[in-house]
Amino acid sequence: MARYIFITGGVVSSLGKGLMAASLAALLQARGYSVRIRKFDPYLNVDPGTMSPYQHGEVYVTDDGAETDLDLGHYERFTGVPSRQSDNVTSGRIYQQIIARERRGDYLGATVQVIPHVTDAIKAFARAETDDLDFVLCEIGGTVGDIESLPFIEAIRQLKNEEGRGKAISIHVTLVPYIAAAGELKTKPTQHSVRELAALGVQPDVLVCRCEHPLPPSERAKIALFCNVPASAVIPALDAKSIYAVPLQYHGEGLDIEVLRAFGIEPAEAPDLSRWTEIMDRLTNPQGEVTIGVVGKYVGLQDAYKSLNEALVHGGIANRVKVNVRWIDAELFENAESDIAGQLEPCDAILVPGAFGERGAEGKIASVKFARERKIPYFGICFGMQMACVEGARHLGGVADASSTEFGPTEQPVVGMITEWMGREGLETRAAEGDMGGTMRLGAYDATLDGNSVVASIYGGTDISERHRHRYEVNTGYKAALEQGGLVFSGMSPDGTLPEIVERPDHPWFVGVQFHPELKSKPFDPHPLFASFIEAAVKQSRLV
Repeated sequence: MARYIFITGGVVSSLGKGLMAASLAALLQARGYSVRIRKFDPYLNVDPGTMSPYQHGEVYVTDDGAETDLDLGHYERFTGVPSRQSDNVTSGRIYQQIIARERRGDYLGATVQVIPHVTDAIKAFARAETDDLDFVLCEIGGTVGDIESLPFIEAIRQLKNEEGRGKAISIHVTLVPYIAAAGELKTKPTQHSVRELAALGVQPDVLVCRCEHPLPPSERAKIALFCNVPASAVIPALDAKSIYAVPLQYHGEGLDIEVLRAFGIEPAEAPDLSRWTEIMDRLTNPQGEVTIGVVGKYVGLQDAYKSLNEALVHGGIANRVKVNVRWIDAELFENAESDIAGQLEPCDAILVPGAFGERGAEGKIASVKFARERKIPYFGICFGMQMACVEGARHLGGVADASSTEFGPTEQPVVGMITEWMGREGLETRAAEGDMGGTMRLGAYDATLDGNSVVASIYGGTDISERHRHRYEVNTGYKAALEQGGLVFSGMSPDGTLPEIVERPDHPWFVGVQFHPELKSKPFDPHPLFASFIEAAVKQSRLV
């Protein structure tokens, strides 16, 4: 029977609850326990995939096709446990489910209310698919006291009572700000946050205190006194040099020990943290460095590329080099006077990530052309692969007006919306005029690689499965023209209808993929494409 750990945040919602949950799960794993982490979001969006990257950061996609909160990326990267549809639930999805049931008559005419109907639905999500787990960590989004998160707090209050003593605990993440003018840490925000949570019926068992300066024993004792927890259960969470140092840091402060004690479990031998010490050794003692130019559309908010940034770091870990990311707005290259060389020449490799819409597309095409002509390693992901095909068609394939139907009507649709394809569950269809949500190819799909290709040697095989999130595909009707220009289709869907990977054999390293390999990369298991890409960047850095 699974034990539950409920994680709430106070004063400021963005306090690293997701990172804390991922780190705690990694520590429990290192002690031999099986874990799963779930995110409960107060948003009325049915799924985070409908939110702008500038508002919410990246959309993380699971194998089963769920568009989820970016925190699930942390969960996977730290635990290696693939996330599922059932691991991210929004208020919108819960209300949608309840309204659908009410319309069907499932409630037999009863009045539908927040309590018990909404809270029961939240509890059902928390308990789903947990029989084979030792611990389930449930992160409650938002800030304690917000109107929108109240049903979630009430649900975990009920769950704690229903599960009983020793089966469920609460961790509260708070802020202990440092007032520079006074030269002191202030514990009042933590005290008030805990009081607010306790007034809602949830008494924290462990407090994790985010702070910029060390928390003296006297301040820990003060927090413990006013917040009704043992002093040992007040865990400082100082800023770390790397997010991958956080599990080691939390273990040093005794977080995993206090959590187990709150369940009445006396910890046995120390956890095996060798994988984390090895990661930090490679990060803190690199044997070189490279600069990667990322020509993107949402560079104003780096969380829009969270998994991509981490995958580049993982590639650096695999090659024991420091990766410096140079974020470049694609719109800078939209006109003939653009200083493309000035921006991209300092880079050892160029990456064009996924995006939606026409804005910045011509700048990305110009970046592809620069990388191709200068023989600089190029990695195109999703939209980046499509723009590599448009560039190849225009400049080498004899299709001067090559474009994408995503940008409007065109007579040369090198990239277009395919209306039918064979998916995991048989024939799937979509229409250009349909809702944008639900018309994408989402989740894990298989691909078959050419045995003589560069990517087959990188993967070490010809059968792969990767995660997708896109509406448009490269048009196979232009395959001959593209291959005439040197762009080889080295990976296809198993039925041969959908291009998955293109590459240039005559280039030092030029690969475009329709999927998102960054979503499966982990610090202890870097994705092979990113490891190879950074290796190519290292070689390039030695040539200049």
